[in-house]
Formats: sequence, C-alpha cells, structure tokens
Amino acid sequence: MRIEGRQAAGIGRGFVVLLGVGGDDGETDADFLLDRILGLRVFADASGKMNLALGAVDGALLVISQFTLYADTRQRRPSFTAAAPPEQACRLYKYFLSQAGKHDVKVECGEFGAHMEVDLINDGPVTILLDSATR
Repeated sequence: MRIEGRQAAGIGRGFVVLLGVGGDDGETDADFLLDRILGLRVFADASGKMNLALGAVDGALLVISQFTLYADTRQRRPSFTAAAPPEQACRLYKYFLSQAGKHDVKVECGEFGAHMEVDLINDGPVTILLDSATR
C-alpha cells in the first residue's frame, strides 16, 4: 500500500480488511468483527480444504479505513450519510487496530483519511462481507 507515492504498509499471506464504520457502530461491533475475522477458516489445509484460520497460517492483517463501503447508490451520485462522522470512525478504526494488536497476528494499517493506493492479490479469490448488524 502506498500513501502519497511512498510505501506505507504491506503484508504477505493474510487478509486485507476494508473497515467501514457506520453511524450506529460502537466498540462491540468492532470486537465482533475482529473475532469473526480472526476465526474465519478460509485458508487451505494439507488436503486443500478451506479449514484453517489466520493464526494457523501465520497470516497478517492489513486494515484500511473505507467509509465508501457505506455508499448509498440508489442515485447515480453516491451518498455516504450512513457512514460514521470522521471523529467517530477514526476512534473505532484505532480501537479495532489496538484490539487486533493484542492477538498473535501481525497488523499493518493504512492512514485514516488518506488517499491510498492498495495492491491486492486475491488468492482464490475469496472475498467475504462481514457486517456486525447481521450477527
């Protein structure tokens, strides 16, 4: 990942987490998402079956704030009013990072509010949407 042309963060095997924060989100939502992310068994075991979680493969997290996940596209110009205000979103983003850092997993991150260029190799591809509102 690059910010203003400089290499800012990067991981090998693991998850790129695009973290959107909604206006009604709080720390319990962040805790739920982190628990679910760390427990997802989507990495291949010796038989090639999706059966291993991030910790079992020494995987890492690259966490990027992404308010555009809350885009309302009913009109051609997206609205982002469902996204949390920047102060709340930044606080929860930092909370998520601090909680993730308490686990035995490498955590890299973007810069809140910055324009970032993210390169991704989606191995599988496996892309999963998690929403704390659907628990």
